[in-house]
Amino acid sequence: MGRKTVRAHKVKQSFLYICLMKVHFLLIIAGIFLAFQSMGSMKPDSLVRKWKQEFTTGINLNQSSFSDNWKGGGTNTFATGWYLNHSASVQNNSWRLASDLQMQVGFLQNRTQSLRKNVDRIFYEFKAGYRISPKWDYYGSTNFQTQFFQGFEYNKKNSAGIPVDSLTSSIFAPAYLTTSMGFEYHPQKAFYTRFGIGSLRQTFVLDERISRAGLYGLKKPGDNIRNQFVFQFLANVDKNIFENVNLKARYSALIDYFRFGVSNGIVHRFDANLTMKVNKYLSTNVQAVLFRDYDQDPNWQFSQILSMGLLYKITR
Repeated sequence: MGRKTVRAHKVKQSFLYICLMKVHFLLIIAGIFLAFQSMGSMKPDSLVRKWKQEFTTGINLNQSSFSDNWKGGGTNTFATGWYLNHSASVQNNSWRLASDLQMQVGFLQNRTQSLRKNVDRIFYEFKAGYRISPKWDYYGSTNFQTQFFQGFEYNKKNSAGIPVDSLTSSIFAPAYLTTSMGFEYHPQKAFYTRFGIGSLRQTFVLDERISRAGLYGLKKPGDNIRNQFVFQFLANVDKNIFENVNLKARYSALIDYFRFGVSNGIVHRFDANLTMKVNKYLSTNVQAVLFRDYDQDPNWQFSQILSMGLLYKITR
């Protein structure tokens, strides 16, 4: 009886999965149809608007050294990082389009340790919003995230009790692709929030060494792709709080429809970035990330970076 119940539950879940696939596909078709219909009814000159673009890149450095007889304690360290951000947006009476690319990588080396990463991220998002009122849009978006280099859990003891560096991540292992459709609310220029009622989150683990370990919520070791139908909630702030001081903050929650109401069915991520420009070419940056995904770790993950370095920025 127990096996029949489990089998019936799996059949029901598969049926719901197929239904949601169809609904997601229909939402995409409806969005494309709405886009072409609205564009056809618009005046030609209403689309002639320039994209507002911002390109920023920079290098951060941090170094400390001590003589061998330094009695105050400490160790020689060297850290460097590179980042590149590009954002573009355009809007008219009917549309709001936005593109956002973020790439960042950094390394740290202590005197007693090998070279290690302290930050590694590739992020890209494109969003198209069709205005249904002055403050509400019907939107569709695509979001992609992965990293450049391999990541390790250092000094993890193997079966023989010997500390080794264990591979836990790599480029496209994992990678996350989230397509979402829903409604976006713009109460003011510096803030918006999204309600993605039809969202598909796909997890890719293309490194066989990592996929065989069964990490990142894969159904069984050796799988490479995981699909999740989720409700997406997102809130975003981008505001100059003082002269030459900018705050960017973004919170997102992905709620799995098949694990609705269960604590391990929600993925939380909060990113905050405070940038203080010293002059045209120098800036100080404080970055913090708070993250919780039960498929990676049941506990909250946190990272924080304070850096100062060279900045090059183009706005047009």
